[in-house]
Amino acid sequence: MPYWTRKAAGALATLWLASVAVFLLLRLAPGDPVSAALGAEADQEQRDRLAGSLGVDRPMPVQYLGWLHGLLTGDPGSSFHYREPVTRLIGQSIGSTVQLALVAGLLMLVLGLLLGVALAAERRGRLARVLDPLATALLALPVYVTAVLFVFVFAVLLRLLPAGGERDLFTAPDLAVQYLALPAVALALPGAAVLARLLATELRRTRQEEFVLTAVAKGASPRRVLARHVLPNSLAPFCVEFGLHLGELLGGAVVAEQLFARHGLGQLLLDAINQRDYPVAQTLIMLAVAVAVLVQLGSELLVGRLDPRIARAGTGEDR
Repeated sequence: MPYWTRKAAGALATLWLASVAVFLLLRLAPGDPVSAALGAEADQEQRDRLAGSLGVDRPMPVQYLGWLHGLLTGDPGSSFHYREPVTRLIGQSIGSTVQLALVAGLLMLVLGLLLGVALAAERRGRLARVLDPLATALLALPVYVTAVLFVFVFAVLLRLLPAGGERDLFTAPDLAVQYLALPAVALALPGAAVLARLLATELRRTRQEEFVLTAVAKGASPRRVLARHVLPNSLAPFCVEFGLHLGELLGGAVVAEQLFARHGLGQLLLDAINQRDYPVAQTLIMLAVAVAVLVQLGSELLVGRLDPRIARAGTGEDR
């Protein structure tokens, strides 16, 4: 079976299993949408009437199949709480989260590359004595700690950037960048530290390969050796790890949007879970899973292009 076919089939299976898990786990959690809407004082007749109107009185397999059909056709239903189509609610909030995720992803990529190359080049130098503990600290600090520190330093003490809020990147780019700076950097730094350490390790390993030593023996400059030989042959694990962290940005956005008062998908998801708004919550979680799976699939296909040996592994072509 071709490499891309195996990867695509695995991605589809992962998405289906995730849909089952998301659907069941939300309903196994304490509470239900009827109690969240009516409270404990409602009588049974009111509860039954609301349950019927929401459709939560139907058998769970019927509910799941209806939701799955809606997902596949682009109509995952209406919100229990807002009584609006889920797609409309997502459309109203997705812009803020996409802007944050894109900026954070770009920062994570750039910082991971630069810090990784610097760590590999300065393994025993003065710079390494600064970069090593810095990377360790960034790796250890969770997003909410970094975010609080940034707000305290840059918004409260120095008054350089706003502590919270948002502006649209397309209508007011100068203001939007200021509002995006703190949450995007807070989201990007932990992933950048992981990518930097991984890349530094791969760069050091690749430098010991025979083809690199041959290039050095022929008199190639250190910059040419890095750009033409070492870095391209060290990027495969970096790409896979970057894909994993890029897919996790939506999860981090839940924390960042809470701390920085941004009204994106993370805030919408948190409200939906608190209200037991199943259509919104399960659709948003599946959206996050789908993004993570698709990004991971793309990174694995890219790795297959960068290193054809990986694409041939298990297909019988290398035998």
